[in-house]
Amino acid sequence: MERVTIKDVAAAAGVSKGAVSLAFNRKPGVSEATRERIFAAARELGWAPNSSARSLSRQSVDTVGLALCRPARLLGLEPFYMEFVSGVESVLAERDCSLLLRLVGSLEEEVVLQERWWRERQVAGSVLVDFHREDPRPGPLRELGLPAVAVGHPALTGGFASVWTDDATAVAEAVRYLAALGHRRIARVGGPAGLGHSAIRREAFEETMAGLGLDGSRQVGTGFSGEEGARATRSLLLSAERPTAIVYDNDLMAVAGLGVAAEMGVSVPEELSLLAWDDSQLCRLTHPTLSAMSHDVHGFGAQVARVLFDVIAGQDVPSRPVATPSLVPRASTAPPRA
Repeated sequence: MERVTIKDVAAAAGVSKGAVSLAFNRKPGVSEATRERIFAAARELGWAPNSSARSLSRQSVDTVGLALCRPARLLGLEPFYMEFVSGVESVLAERDCSLLLRLVGSLEEEVVLQERWWRERQVAGSVLVDFHREDPRPGPLRELGLPAVAVGHPALTGGFASVWTDDATAVAEAVRYLAALGHRRIARVGGPAGLGHSAIRREAFEETMAGLGLDGSRQVGTGFSGEEGARATRSLLLSAERPTAIVYDNDLMAVAGLGVAAEMGVSVPEELSLLAWDDSQLCRLTHPTLSAMSHDVHGFGAQVARVLFDVIAGQDVPSRPVATPSLVPRASTAPPRA
């Protein structure tokens, strides 16, 4: 069988050899439609320049994408995504693959970025995170044909293969635990209201509190930062009927809340019980140590990466929860002072 050349690709696409070169070197001079036609012809003929041969082949996976709509400073401080990315990387390393990580300013910006990654063959697939209600990504990215795994409940992810933690069950466990200790004024410091998993936790908190005959309206939305967690805690502790227990949506805010309690002379756990989410090393370094809803974030990231490789390979992947965070009681929770 004769070796396929750039001339053959040009003929199949109905363009010049120069246009093929421009397309593969990502140079201006060819339209997006022409570029796509050239790539399609090259794939059909099994041709690629040496530097691009692996990325053109759908059987070869070199790079996967992950875009995060988070401030860079917060990302460097929040333990969850550091652990999550390390879990993803552990699986990529086994397969000699790379992670293309980018911070974006909005979900709409991410759509444009993911489309460029896919059209320019920079990634074989992507991990999609932080889904919102009415999220703008699923429609255009599914139409594009992007292989992707969505980190979120299927109700949020628009038909992509989904991997998620059962946050509603975990919230219910946290509230029931605090209520069993005798707490009746329980508050929650949550993440951004628009985030899908924040909404799921908020609704679970309200429902569980109502089922226990308690007021579930004491919830404050934040941006996940320590500063906002501190501000929310201060507001709650200055309220007329201050809570005797607070549940936080991440450990960074819980640590900040512990600092605010000390600043205001509120003793933990004698006067105030605190419970964090995710249970990073931060929770075990505080005094008192923080009770937490714990799950293996590193293992979660690894499982997400494995599912993505199944999707890229064309397997039918059922959406499924991979874990339910479980309660780890520590010194920061105790029965309220009589």
